[in-house]
Amino acid sequence: MSSFSELRNKEVINIKDGSLLGCVCDIEFNSCSGEITAIVLPGNGILASLSAKNRIVIPWCDIERIGKDTVLVKVRGDLLGLQK
Repeated sequence: MSSFSELRNKEVINIKDGSLLGCVCDIEFNSCSGEITAIVLPGNGILASLSAKNRIVIPWCDIERIGKDTVLVKVRGDLLGLQK
């Protein structure tokens, strides 16, 4: 298991299409177990980091690998609300 400080600011890449989704800006966790349940990325746009409604939430189960500088995820773009 990783901690927020280890995940923060890592680039997130979708291995389905090779797209860079953004950098980890927050996490969601289970308050009872303390386990991370999802990573959160800012949405698209200039003010995306200020708006919670445009954020991209990626469930922990969709993470394939966590590397030194990147997090590899496997999600469909349409599930993220991203335009291709």
